[in-house]
This record gives sequence, C-alpha cells and structure tokens, in this order.
Amino acid sequence: MRYKIGRALDLFSVLLLLLIAGSSDAPRFTDSADRTRYYTREIEFDYPNWVQNALWLKLEQASLHSPFLFERGTAKSIVFEYLRVTQALLQTENRIEQIYADPQITDKESASAFLRDQRRELAARQKQLAPFAEAILQNQVSETLARLGLTTLGQPIPPVLYHSSPTPLALIVSKREQIVQVANISVLPTLTLDEQIALEDQVARSLNVSTLVVPVGGVGVYPTMVMETTNLPWMLNTVAHEWTHNYLTLRPLGLNYSTTPELRTMNETTANIVGDEVGHLLLQTYYPELLASSSDLSLVALKGQIPPSSLFNDPPTFDFRAEMRETRVTVDKLLAEGKIEEAEAYMEARRQVFWQNGYLIRKLNQAYFAFHGAYADQPGGAAGEDPVGPAVRALREQSASLADFLHTIAWMTSFEQLQQAIQQ
Repeated sequence: MRYKIGRALDLFSVLLLLLIAGSSDAPRFTDSADRTRYYTREIEFDYPNWVQNALWLKLEQASLHSPFLFERGTAKSIVFEYLRVTQALLQTENRIEQIYADPQITDKESASAFLRDQRRELAARQKQLAPFAEAILQNQVSETLARLGLTTLGQPIPPVLYHSSPTPLALIVSKREQIVQVANISVLPTLTLDEQIALEDQVARSLNVSTLVVPVGGVGVYPTMVMETTNLPWMLNTVAHEWTHNYLTLRPLGLNYSTTPELRTMNETTANIVGDEVGHLLLQTYYPELLASSSDLSLVALKGQIPPSSLFNDPPTFDFRAEMRETRVTVDKLLAEGKIEEAEAYMEARRQVFWQNGYLIRKLNQAYFAFHGAYADQPGGAAGEDPVGPAVRALREQSASLADFLHTIAWMTSFEQLQQAIQQ
C-alpha cells in the first residue's frame, strides 16, 4: 500500500508542476529585468530543460518505489555513502582545477590523467547513489512535515521532490538611489569570476544600477533544485525551504511573491523559519550524531545566502551580524538623503573592514543588501531596520505551532495584514 501511495504522489506531482512551475524564488521578469536581459540572453540558465530532466528522474524513482526499499539503518548508510562519494568527487575536481591553473605544469593532461579517471569513476558511482539518496531524504522530509502537521490527509502538498545539481548564479540588480531588487536573473553556473565581474560592470554602466552576481543554494522550481553539497544539515534545511516556497505558491503569499519588496521578504523569511525547524527536527530523528557535532545550525538555512567565508573563527570583538546591520542602517540613511556616491564609498570602506576581520565579501553594494536583506529570520544582519523580518518572527513566536504559523501567513497578501495579525 505504501508503494502505491508513494507512486501516486510522485505522479500527482506532475500535475502540480503546471501550477507551480513559476515558483516564488525562481526568476520573474519585470520591465527592469527585461532591460537587463539584453545583456544576459545568451548566458541564461535553461530552467525548462532542467525541470524536464529532473522530473523524468523522479518518475524513474517512483517506478522503483525507492523510498520504501530499505530499512532505516540501510537508508542512513546509503545517504552517508552518497555524501562520501560526493565529497571525494568535489575534492578530485578541485585537484584537477589546481593542475590546470598551475603555470609550472606544462603537460596538464598527463599530470591530471589519473585524477580524471578517478573523477569518471566517482561520478558514475554518485549517479548510481543519487536517486536512492534523494528518494530517502525526500521521504524523511515528508515524514517530518507530517509530524509537524504540515500535510493534507497525512501527505505534504505538493509532494517533496528535489534534485541536487550545480545551481545557477543569480545576477541581482538594484537601483542605486534605493535598496530594492528590480531584477534577479539566473545565469549559467559555469561563468568564471572574470566573466561575472564583466557582466556586473556592463549592466551597471549601461543602466546606471547596482549589480552583483551571487551563488544560490536552491531554486523553487519543481522538482526543486538544490546545490550539490556534503553538508547534510544545510541540504535538509534547503530542501524544506524550497518545499515551503512551493507550498506558498499554491496560496496568496507565494502567488504575490514579486508584488512588493515586503512580500518577498515575508516569503523568504517564512521559508527560512520553516526550513530551520523542519531540518532541525529531521536531524534529531534520523541523524542525531550530526546535530551534536553542528555548532551553529542556524547558518545553514540561508537559502541562496551561503554564510560569509571566514579565514578564522569569528573573533569575540567582531560581531558580523551587528556590524552588517550598522552598515545597512547607515547606507539607508545616506541614500534617503540623496547621497548616493557617499553611500557607495562608505560601503566599500566597510567591505574592507569585513575583509580585515576575515569575511571575504567581494562586493558590498545596494544589490548585496537587496538580495541578502530579504532573508530576515534572524535579528540584525543585511536587513538593517526593515520591520518585515521582526514581524514575521513575532508571528511565529505567538503561533501555537509551526503549522499554525505557516497556515496563517500563507493567506496574507500584504505587510499590513501581518502587522494586524501580530497586534491582535
């Protein structure tokens, strides 16, 4: 019976695809985005082809009944083996890249021959394991959602479907005079850093805007796309985060994702909160040893906002989130006064302060804040004094459960409704 239910749900997801293909955090084009696309048309990510291939893989998984083939201990071993192989594959690819970047190595093909053979073997093994590992994790997320009351007749709607792959980069465009995201366009993940900078500069000069190319950890197409990683806690949070976006897209909050900046922040902050709580409970249930070894699981929930790299542990005298909040508040004040050049000079000076304290931020500008400021599930940080994040967190705190919180906020269509809800 469980086999039939699992297969039916996966087939049902094909129909849901028609409803949520334009999911919340996937790119949506506006007039400003259309102007930007003049510079990106040849390098944009092919979502329809990716979705088609991923959906076919999910149908193959459904035909195998793969979530139900293994006992709990065996399923756990498969997940860990998949992570081990993925780690070995990523390390091998990195060593090959180092050989090809080393000017002292002239015969790069010979020097990398063994590693390239190893990469082929590891890639083949990963391809064998991935369908089973993904199906197991999908099932575990689904069971966790059921425990939290986030299901209909015992099943999450839409069904939890995700596929790990290289994720696109996102070209973020903001006005210079105001921190507001006017375009978010997915481009090929293969762009080199030089090509990313050239794209940023070309769009910024031509349209007089602020630009930044950022990595993303997941995209809310269907099946959802999740970055390849060996960090299981981060992966679980991201899978739950993206499922939340698809859940919201079937309801007013998600349908109005791009209507206002406030609604975008409400969507992203909600998805972060749900991702955190679902991922944490799942770890407690299935992988408690990882929970014990994770020093700060709150960081892994920032979908599309990979935590800033640090050369060393954050020293007690430098609070990243507090310093970033101060930066955002000052920039907002300068821009409100019409001091655009002063604000941009200030952001570059602050970027150097972060660099000196071990945070490798390549560019700190209006586009940086327009993107990262929408993920406001924690106090401070890039959101500055934006009241939306605190209001979403307040609603969660006064809700009886995570399900009650999600069911309430999902039907909102404005920030004013959220403000009224937390004042009752």
